[in-house]
Amino acid sequence: MADTQNTNVQEQDIHQLLKVKREKLANLQQAGKDPFQITKYDVTHHSTDIKNNFEELEGKSVRIAGRVMSKRVMGKASFCNVQDLPGNIQVYVARDSIGEESYADFKKYDVGDIVGIEGEVFKTKTGEISVHASQVTLLSKSLQILPEKFHGLTNTDIRYRQRYTDLIMNQDVKDTFVKRSKIISAIRRYLDGQGFLEVETPMLVSNAGGAAARPFETHYNALDEDVKLRISLELYLKRLIVGGMERVFEIGRVFRNEGLDTRHNPEFTLMELYQAYTDYYGMMDLTENMFRYVAQEVCGTTVIPYAEETIDLGKPFERLTMVDAVKKYAGVDFDQIPDTAAAKKLADEKGVHYEERHAKGDILNLFFEEFVEEHLIQPVFIMDHPVEISPLTKRKPDKPDYVERFELFIYGREMCNAYSELNDPIDQLNRFKDQLALQERGDDEAMFIDYDFVRALEYGMPPTSGMGIGIDRLCMILTNSPSIQDVLLFPQMKPEKVATVDADEKFIELGIPADWVAVVRKAGYQTVEALKAVENPNKLHQELSGLNKKMKLGLKTLSPDEVKSWFN
Repeated sequence: MADTQNTNVQEQDIHQLLKVKREKLANLQQAGKDPFQITKYDVTHHSTDIKNNFEELEGKSVRIAGRVMSKRVMGKASFCNVQDLPGNIQVYVARDSIGEESYADFKKYDVGDIVGIEGEVFKTKTGEISVHASQVTLLSKSLQILPEKFHGLTNTDIRYRQRYTDLIMNQDVKDTFVKRSKIISAIRRYLDGQGFLEVETPMLVSNAGGAAARPFETHYNALDEDVKLRISLELYLKRLIVGGMERVFEIGRVFRNEGLDTRHNPEFTLMELYQAYTDYYGMMDLTENMFRYVAQEVCGTTVIPYAEETIDLGKPFERLTMVDAVKKYAGVDFDQIPDTAAAKKLADEKGVHYEERHAKGDILNLFFEEFVEEHLIQPVFIMDHPVEISPLTKRKPDKPDYVERFELFIYGREMCNAYSELNDPIDQLNRFKDQLALQERGDDEAMFIDYDFVRALEYGMPPTSGMGIGIDRLCMILTNSPSIQDVLLFPQMKPEKVATVDADEKFIELGIPADWVAVVRKAGYQTVEALKAVENPNKLHQELSGLNKKMKLGLKTLSPDEVKSWFN
């Protein structure tokens, strides 16, 4: 009962506080102090600048700006905590320092307001580095209440949907996205140092190829043409290799019309690079060195904590063929399995589900996913995939059923995919035709034939290796984030259900006293229609009277007849 009463009081407080905030803004505007008229504020330092350089800045004037996260008013002097991008700092605000009028205004400011502070750096008697304000400027009035005020912000649905609030309340979330930005910058620096050119290729394409995925489709009005959102960066980048741009990369958004889970979002960031005159062994070396470089640059170490494990990016990455990995962890040697029929028989014995269209190579991949992936905690390159699942990859000369491809796995997750690129246009066209046959058998993720890409290959593409990295998964590892939603600022969410709420005036028109509207809302009636659906007005009267008493509102008691009159 006590918890219910506290919740009732809190929700009533929230409704009242929101109203008070708007009244404060109106009063400021009437007094000619509208914060939304301010267009700039010159900032000289961030909070961490002051804390890290206190000896140099002590006694000197600084200008900081940020959000008020807490406030203690004590007569003629007050303290508040101001949060900016890298951290927060305490501010001492005294009436004698900023003047009576400014101090009176400051006392009315709310937690959540954005302020500019000018003042001297000093250290309090308790040793806390602070700013003694000589001027306080209200830069923006917050009209909402920060969630920490009552229950904190822990609901993940709200966190992802209202990321702005999440960033305000959780410094570790802000740190994650600062680190994400640094990760992408470090990748660019590394590749620039290796002589790669960053390029941009189309997002809207007539033929979405380069991966096994279902695309999103839309319509190009100007051309009256149905187009797709790209699912990969590959085919355009390889066209550039044909054109003589020997080392290229792109970091961009791709879109795959598939499900959402902790490792997948329909819209995600992919980095693909292509290098002429090297093979997948050279690409393995580049990938390993780049992961090590990015970790050192961003985290300051190559030993990374993730979940319950410690990932060591400093040691040489293990290299295993897919056949050897399945042999190691499942005890099955696919080199000894003669054909598809034998592979399907083995799958039946091991309980591995497959589709009728699957061939031996597909089933090898299913065994890998079923028995191997979960064991690949430390970095390991899985090499030499079956040709059935690699339509754009060059075959191994000594084992034509397999291709020169690798995937990097960390913590049981695929981090990147790379191969020695297929540059034989005849073989490529035949592989596209095989994919078309799969489509006709019901595989809606099989690739289309891209005749222009085949034509590009016919002009001649040098021996080339390419690699793609899911930036979001790399960010998950380097920020110790369990879900892809934790490293996407605005992950895809189901549409938000917006509750219908009638204005107070509609309730007042029924004859409900203005003071009682909030109590009616607390009883669960947010619309007049919902209230009119009440079948027993006497029961409603008892409920409202009980809330008035529990919340100690002291409102004039309603009679049963008054409540009944609302339904006439």
